Amino acid sequence: MSQPLYALTKSLLQAAKSAGADSADAKAIRATSVSVDVRDGALEQAERSEGVDIGLRVFVGHRSAIVSASDTSSRTIEEMAERAVAMAKEAPEDPFSGLADPDQLATHWNLDALELVDPTAEPTPQAMQDDAAEAEAAALAVKGVSQVQSASAGYAAHATHFATSNGFDAGYSRTDRGLSCVAIAGSGTSMERDYDGDGRIFQSDMRAPDDIGQTAGERAVARLDARKPPTGAFPVLFDERISSSLIGHLLGAINGSSIARGASFLRDAMGEAVLPDHLSLIEDPHRPRASGSRPFDGEGLPTARRMIVENGVLQGWTLDLATARKLDLAPTGNAARGTSSGPSPSNWNIELTQGTASRDDLIREMGTGLLVTSMIGSTINPNTGDYSRGAAGLWVENGEITHTINECTIAGNLRDMLRNMRPANDARTHLSRVVPSLLVPGMTLAGA
Repeated sequence: MSQPLYALTKSLLQAAKSAGADSADAKAIRATSVSVDVRDGALEQAERSEGVDIGLRVFVGHRSAIVSASDTSSRTIEEMAERAVAMAKEAPEDPFSGLADPDQLATHWNLDALELVDPTAEPTPQAMQDDAAEAEAAALAVKGVSQVQSASAGYAAHATHFATSNGFDAGYSRTDRGLSCVAIAGSGTSMERDYDGDGRIFQSDMRAPDDIGQTAGERAVARLDARKPPTGAFPVLFDERISSSLIGHLLGAINGSSIARGASFLRDAMGEAVLPDHLSLIEDPHRPRASGSRPFDGEGLPTARRMIVENGVLQGWTLDLATARKLDLAPTGNAARGTSSGPSPSNWNIELTQGTASRDDLIREMGTGLLVTSMIGSTINPNTGDYSRGAAGLWVENGEITHTINECTIAGNLRDMLRNMRPANDARTHLSRVVPSLLVPGMTLAGA
């Protein structure tokens, strides 16, 4: 019989103390995942994995080391602790490393309110196969679709437990379900592909398989007969499917690791306007049924709703304990970690203020420009914010979509792009990153 996760973390901490560690933290994860792939209406592949991973971080003074394993025997745990302490003694000193102070640790939360676990039974492989087959059939039914590259369904459940030698001891569970379809339209050298999918914590929230398949097919067909765009300065509308990447660049620029290294185009922007004056960016790790929700972070600190940007003005960095200490600031409860890696700053659920105009309204107002629906590659300078990416999408002429565009490059500077963007009102509110379509004026376009 497998040991409870809390018992594993307790054993790891006891072993660390016996091996000579001054302090330690331990993490244990039990995970199950199932995936099903369908092709031509038949099962192509099915996989299932189950396992337990354990990780131990030890401190000897200001020296630390991390070890991990998937074997949970007592002998392995003892060997892990001995190895970790020996490694720590040889590691360089880091004055900013160490556990949280006891008064910094999370002490209460409401797991039920987060709704991180679907109480219904794990879906059967047959039910997952049926969903994938239905999505594939719906895509193939779209006129112009020549084949479906993949139709896949997945399920995952994992439980995690985290404990520290100075008193923190807690865990929680999570479930995830997903369905996706990739359709191909056209033939020969004129083939194009696109996709659709959905991922939720609760099965009852999932979109219908035939809707996912049909949308994937329609998107693929819409990409046929693509041309290259003219070269010049044009407005670019980032479709809601990919607009969160712009906010992702902002989040990367205010990450404590980047700020502590001085490697960020926003390193001197605290208290300055980085978004339009009427926009705010909020982080909320307590949204029900959201993939970025969690009761505490990877160092046992409480998570909390915070305003990252308020009315356009940057309010703070994203910090774990180490980067907060380096910058002489308070941590923000944003440490993420696995069993084999140490903590690092990461964002949870993010929401950007939505606009009042629809995506169609912005298309009409932009006149002539590019609606970007997919991007590949990137050349982004984190120090200056210079931005260049390959893109594909739809050309807009006189406020109307006229044809498909591919093999083009869009370029600009992220500081200017973020400050001047205009949001639509089409963000999907169940996502971890709630970001609507974003219109950015005056970007440089060039045919690749």
